[in-house]
Amino acid sequence: MTAQALLRRATGLSVSKSVAERAVNQRMEQTGFSDNEAYLQALTPAEMTQLIELVVVPESWLFRDPQAFYATVELVQERWARGRATRILSIPCAGGEEPYSMAMALRDGGVPKQAFSIDAYDLSPGCIERAQAGVYGRNAFRAQDVAFRERYFTHVADDAYRIIDSLRDQVTFRQGNLLQFDTASCSKHYDVIFCRNLLIYFDKPTTRAAIANLSALLADDGMLLAGYAEVPSFCQNGFAPLQFRQAFALKKETAAPASPVQVAPLPVARPLRSVPPAPGRAAIAPPSSAAPAVPRTRPVSVPSPAPAAQADLLAEARLLADRGQLREAGDKCHAHLAKVPEAAEAYFMLGIINELAGKMDLADDYWRRCIYLQPDHYEALCHLALLAERNGNHTAAATLKARAARIYERRQASN
Repeated sequence: MTAQALLRRATGLSVSKSVAERAVNQRMEQTGFSDNEAYLQALTPAEMTQLIELVVVPESWLFRDPQAFYATVELVQERWARGRATRILSIPCAGGEEPYSMAMALRDGGVPKQAFSIDAYDLSPGCIERAQAGVYGRNAFRAQDVAFRERYFTHVADDAYRIIDSLRDQVTFRQGNLLQFDTASCSKHYDVIFCRNLLIYFDKPTTRAAIANLSALLADDGMLLAGYAEVPSFCQNGFAPLQFRQAFALKKETAAPASPVQVAPLPVARPLRSVPPAPGRAAIAPPSSAAPAVPRTRPVSVPSPAPAAQADLLAEARLLADRGQLREAGDKCHAHLAKVPEAAEAYFMLGIINELAGKMDLADDYWRRCIYLQPDHYEALCHLALLAERNGNHTAAATLKARAARIYERRQASN
C-alpha cells in the first residue's frame, strides 16, 4: 500500500501524493531508512503518529470567524438562565485556539465557569501538547481587535503569550480521531459542537461517516458550528441551518439522522462535489434544484446547449478525478472547453484537479476564470476564499465570502 493510501486510511484526510511522499522522505531521513518499501513495511503505530504530524494542517488563530463564538455565548446564556449547563466540543481543536477563544468569549459574556464545560480533541498529539501549554505567538493574534490579549494572556517572551491558568483549566484536551470516536458512550452528550474546516479534507464516504458521528454526539436540541464551505455537506446529511448571521450554525433535522459510523476511511481519491458549498459566514442550506438562477452581474454570451457527447466529457472528467487519474481528468476538461469555451464548470473542475496535484497557483487561476464566467458559482468562490485565507490574505478572503453571501441571500429571497 502506498504512503498516500496508508495516511488516508489512518486519518481520513485526502493527502496528495506529493505531500505524502515528502513526509515519508523526511521520516526516512530521520529514521535511517534508505528504501521506501522497507520503511512502509516497518511502519509502527508510533511511527505513523510521527508521519501524521508532518501532513496535518493545524492552521488556526484566536477568534477566527468570531460570530460562531458570539452565537454560542447567546445559547449558553439562555440555557444557564433556565438552570442548564452547556457541554461544548471542539474537534479538531488544532493548537487550542478555538476552545480558548470560546472560553474567553464566555468570560466576556459574564457566563460563570460552572455554566459550561469544554472538551477539545485533535488527531495530532503535537497539537494537543501545544494546546495544553497555551503559549501563542504573533500569528495567533490575527483578529482586528486583540484587546483580549491584555485581559487573558501574560507576556512570556518577545512574541509569545501564555493564556491565564483560570481559562486553561476550563478546557480539557485529548488526542483523538472523530472517525474512531466512541459515540455509544457519548451519545447526545454535547450541546454545542465546533467542527470547522475538517470536512473539506475528506472524500464523500468519509464526510458522511464524520457527520454521522457528529450527529450521534450532538444533543437533539444542540447546535453545530461548521466551516462555511461545509454547510451543504451537513445539510445533505441530516442537518438544517440556524439563522445566526455569519456563524454557520446548524441543528439536527427532525428526521432521525444516519446511524453513527466508526470507520477506517477507504484509500480512495477525494471526489469532486457537485453541490456548491456555503457561501459566506451565514447559516445556509444548499441551493434547491428548483430555485431560480441568480441573474449574472454582467451579460455574457451563452453557448447553445452542448450535445450529450460533450456533456459526457465533464462526467468522465469527474469520474477520472475521483479515481485519482488527474492528468486524464484534466484532458477531458480541456476537450470540453475546446467545444464549449465558456463552460464555467470545466474551469472549476480544473481548479480542483490542480489543487489535488498541489498546483495552487493554477487552481487559483482556474477558479477565477470560473467565477468570471459564472459570478454566482458558490463552490469556486468558497475555494478561492479558503485559498486566500491559507495564504494569509484575510481581506480578500472576507471579500469573497461576503460576495458569496450576497448571492445566497438573493436566492433565498427569490424562493
